[in-house]
Amino acid sequence: MAADLSAGALATQAGVSRSMMSRIERGLVSPSIEVLDKIATVLDVPMSRFFADQVRRLDMSHVPAGKGLKIERVDAVKGYHYALLGHLLSGNLFVEPYLIELSDEATPYPAFQHPGVKFIYMLSGRVKYRYGSRTLEVKAGDSLLFDARALHGAEILRERPVSYLSIVFTLRE
Repeated sequence: MAADLSAGALATQAGVSRSMMSRIERGLVSPSIEVLDKIATVLDVPMSRFFADQVRRLDMSHVPAGKGLKIERVDAVKGYHYALLGHLLSGNLFVEPYLIELSDEATPYPAFQHPGVKFIYMLSGRVKYRYGSRTLEVKAGDSLLFDARALHGAEILRERPVSYLSIVFTLRE
């Protein structure tokens, strides 16, 4: 489909009979390396593509605008609102993108700490952000990427409203 070829056209260009191509597609026969090489050449892909575990790579999520799953965090910092914007569960990497919005009642909290790597992209507002022993002035359009095992978070809320995209990447053990 990606090559915009029908199975018949692929068979013709690869020099394989249509019936053989049909049996290969349906998993009824195992093609020879020579046949796989011909098919890969026509598709302009490496032959290794046929041996990759594609099922594990098909995890995907789509969240329409404004429809992120609202996450209620037990013992969460008051005024921090989380919307899960998707997730990937396949493979060894967990990916959790959140839209975080701080309400008027939100107070600074520079003591977040958890496994993984975190990417933050500021959408609105301005904060003094703590990362370990460092502080940075962060405003809309700025981004941060860091090891989330260190203490981190907004130390001073300088300009509201504050909202940011936070993506946490965690390896499965």
